[in-house]
Amino acid sequence: MITSDPAYDHGVDYGHPLRFGTFLTPSNDDPEAVVELAGLSEDLGYDLVTFQDHPYQPGFLDTWTLLTWVAARTRRVEISGNVLNVPMRPAPVLARAAASLDLLSGGRVALGLGAGGFWDAMVAMGVPRRTPGESVDQLSEAIDVIRDLWRTDARGPVRHPGEYYRLSGAKRGPAPAHEVPIWLGAYGPRMLRLLGAKADGWLPSLPYLKPGALESGNAMIDEAARAAGRDPREIRRLLNISGDPGHNAQRWVDELVPYAVEQGISTFVLGSDDPRELERFATEVVPAVRDAVARSRTAAGVATGLVRPVAALRLRRDNIDYDGLPETLAAVAIEPGDFEYGLVRSTYMRGGSPGLVLQPADVPQVRAALAFAMEQEVPLAVRSGGHGISGRSTNDGGIVIDLSRLDGIEVLSEPDRLIRVGAGARWKQVAATLEPYGWALSSGDYGGVGVGGLATAGGIGWLAREHGLTIDRMRAAELVLADGSVVRASADENTDLFWAVRGAGANFGIVTAFEFQADVVGPVGFGQFVLDAEDRAGLLERWGAAMEAAPRDVTTNLILGPSRQGRSFAQIYGVVDSAEPDTIIERFTRVAGIAPLLDQQVRVVPYSGVMNVPDTPHDGQGEPVARSGLIDRLTPEFCAAAAELIASGAAYFFQVRSVGGAVADVPDDATAYAHRAANFSVVAFGGSKARLDAAWAELAGHFRGLYLSFETDWSPERITEAWPPATLARLRELKRRYDPGNVFRDNFNIDPRS
Repeated sequence: MITSDPAYDHGVDYGHPLRFGTFLTPSNDDPEAVVELAGLSEDLGYDLVTFQDHPYQPGFLDTWTLLTWVAARTRRVEISGNVLNVPMRPAPVLARAAASLDLLSGGRVALGLGAGGFWDAMVAMGVPRRTPGESVDQLSEAIDVIRDLWRTDARGPVRHPGEYYRLSGAKRGPAPAHEVPIWLGAYGPRMLRLLGAKADGWLPSLPYLKPGALESGNAMIDEAARAAGRDPREIRRLLNISGDPGHNAQRWVDELVPYAVEQGISTFVLGSDDPRELERFATEVVPAVRDAVARSRTAAGVATGLVRPVAALRLRRDNIDYDGLPETLAAVAIEPGDFEYGLVRSTYMRGGSPGLVLQPADVPQVRAALAFAMEQEVPLAVRSGGHGISGRSTNDGGIVIDLSRLDGIEVLSEPDRLIRVGAGARWKQVAATLEPYGWALSSGDYGGVGVGGLATAGGIGWLAREHGLTIDRMRAAELVLADGSVVRASADENTDLFWAVRGAGANFGIVTAFEFQADVVGPVGFGQFVLDAEDRAGLLERWGAAMEAAPRDVTTNLILGPSRQGRSFAQIYGVVDSAEPDTIIERFTRVAGIAPLLDQQVRVVPYSGVMNVPDTPHDGQGEPVARSGLIDRLTPEFCAAAAELIASGAAYFFQVRSVGGAVADVPDDATAYAHRAANFSVVAFGGSKARLDAAWAELAGHFRGLYLSFETDWSPERITEAWPPATLARLRELKRRYDPGNVFRDNFNIDPRS
């Protein structure tokens, strides 16, 4: 990525990567023929396929319908209108259509736009006639509306009180799969100035250009770009060229190379419907032009690549050496100002504004990312899924190492039910992969949670009472340590590190993959119940007693909250590890019978059905406020205090999860997760930290410890609650050995200096 900003003049090579495309006629005489030409274009290696857009001509297929059809019939090539008629395609609808097609095609849409033409034909179809100046103004508004609707990371609806588009609270989205470029078919001065100020590419047709028009057009675009605070190199220069069967390869090369190295053209779009010419151009002309341009650029010392927009450069943080980012990480780096930044800046519950997000795709890139982050001396967060309640997988101004690309899942041994899971996978992916084998892993209660975060903290989930915590099924972990070394921890290798990873892993390194031994789990009963909760304390006590007495094959969670319209409700969610209806009904009846039942739903589903949740963007705002506690029994005293906390309004969400059972079968000192005797995990969410902390203090004496994944308080006291003294002492000794510099400190930090 080029980041310097020299003062470019017209008549130069802007250094953009060279690309080639086709400009096909969307004739409806033989609809399949144009689709086949698009497929041929992809097969021949063209980068782009485009179609003209004249909705008023009955002899042409509708361009947007054709683009959609071609997208479904191709897999790689970029597609665009050349150019779309904005007066006939309402901008808000076009924004959603383009974003939808981009999502469906895997990020292959470009948006070529034009101000319209052939007004008599357009007026005949009911389009209001515009003057040339009005057409440009409408196009300018259209660009603003389209981009605003795509900005799903912005808060609030879109309001645009324009002359041509009046949006009074339109909902944003969907966001496209990538930053869809907007190219303009521009010729006149007003259009060129608009292009320089707002668009991403210039797409004229060579036959319509007068001599010198490319030079003067580039100059006008560059001037407008600088006036708008942009680098002219942010704007790609494309050119439609007409096919000519009489041209031999050398003649094409002699004509096109000067356009590239002297006029700044980096994308040539060949207008031809002759498959033989398309093939000849792709096989004889394109390679020769690429070679000639590459030689010219090398000789002239032209820097090549995409330029980072000036607006994005202004968002960089001063304490991160962006220009020093290793080349191996450049393709996996996301900065403020990048299109993808809005999707990775925050977590499920916490708003973030990191200075850099790195998404390594393999272990060497993880090592490089960690080494770079350590050099910057800024906050460092490691993220697997980003769903964690604690919110520690983002930050303000620091670096996030996002492991989401390390999401591979592999069966290592079917007889042993041994699997390898990348730390960036999500638990719903794991459940879906294991379902055909009749296996499952206890893995939280939400399929969108990342494997890495849960599997290094403990893993309280739907199958915990029968199969234990997630960490109890772990057989090995692969880590990148603070010194950059890559190690494997298991019962036979680095055993002390293996002990620490299971309950305190975030303090010791970046886990890149795990090995687990899955359990045999077939279809399960999944129940959801709504109960009357006028007697909150009594309900809590009865539910606690029911769960302690329940067979291990049932696990449920109880959710309470403040009264609504004078009434109090409770929700119970649970899983019975059985496909037998009688067993499922018997297990749930014991639990659901603790209070008047208002609503219920029970289904028999594969475990993957419990875990299968929609993928929603993580756009948390502010700081989450949650407190966590582990407790052995729901005593009358605790239940009364909890009911008082809920009634006070200090917590808008109060949840108790059943644990116990198989979790307690494992000795306390077998893993860093040590509070094995706790039968319940309690979490409360509040809107005010001070208010929730004050109310929580009334419950504190009842807890034996806390569960890291549900705690947001950064106070040092929480460390001694998370781990008993003997466990904490051992963890500190190991921290001094494996991370003496306290690199992994931006979490529940076990400070080696303490």
